[in-house]
Amino acid sequence: MRLRFIFSQAWTSLRRNGAMVISVMLVTFISFVFIGSAALMQNQVSRARGDWYDQVEVVVWLCPDGSSTSANCASGVAPTDDEVSQIEAKIQSELSGVVSTIRYVSQEDFFKNTFTKQYPGGVYQGRTLTAADMQASLRLKLKDANKYQVVSEVLSNTKGVEQVEDQREIFEPVFAVLNRGTVVTVVLAAVMVLVAVLLTGTTIRMSAASRRKETEIMRYVGASNWTIRMPFILEGVFASLLGSILAIGTLMGLIKVFITDWLARQVTWMSFIDMYSVLWIAPWLVLGAIVLSVVASSISLRKYLHA
Repeated sequence: MRLRFIFSQAWTSLRRNGAMVISVMLVTFISFVFIGSAALMQNQVSRARGDWYDQVEVVVWLCPDGSSTSANCASGVAPTDDEVSQIEAKIQSELSGVVSTIRYVSQEDFFKNTFTKQYPGGVYQGRTLTAADMQASLRLKLKDANKYQVVSEVLSNTKGVEQVEDQREIFEPVFAVLNRGTVVTVVLAAVMVLVAVLLTGTTIRMSAASRRKETEIMRYVGASNWTIRMPFILEGVFASLLGSILAIGTLMGLIKVFITDWLARQVTWMSFIDMYSVLWIAPWLVLGAIVLSVVASSISLRKYLHA
């Protein structure tokens, strides 16, 4: 009987305060769109970092014919096949626990498979380059992508090696930008959550004020504090729940339109977040909205409805 009474009172309050309920729902919706976006963005960063780090290699650039600023290339002559074999042997003996595979890329291979794809016809800064202008290299796949420094220390002073380059340096600026975007989104989400908490508390307090006589009568007949407060708390929970569900639906729509149906089809070499990513965070968004609403409502009512 008490539970039925609480729900009937909550329903009455919702009908009377429709505009305020909608305002709470919309603020909660905006707040949790930002929160969900931040979580999804960080998920995408983690996914991209994992995919790219699995593919990146350490590039050991071998000395070119001609002048070079590296002390290892003082002879001005590119290493012979025997010298390249010696470098590979050194890698296998001293870096066997770090390097999983070694791939030799000749000048011709680099020109054909890499350079001309980036610069059609071999035209670079107004000059037409050929395979003879390229540099041979060794491409090392590491067992642990974070062990680049070990490779660099072993090979940096090796004769015939001009430079040791970690391809991760290409991606780190991209990750830095994405991480900053996540931080901005989190800050905006935090501001909106604060607004949602304040608005929810204010709305519930106004709802309680409009029914002050009823609550006084309930107190006189012996109703407990929780019996009096629960209908107002349920009012806030209902509005916040609708807002979180609307936020989840919006995030799913954005992911489908902009990621699944567009970006994922344009960029096929990279994995993207999808609907399952949204479904994974959805329960946390709903739970978070309910908890925030209950906390805000309880604090507001505790100050307003004195025991």
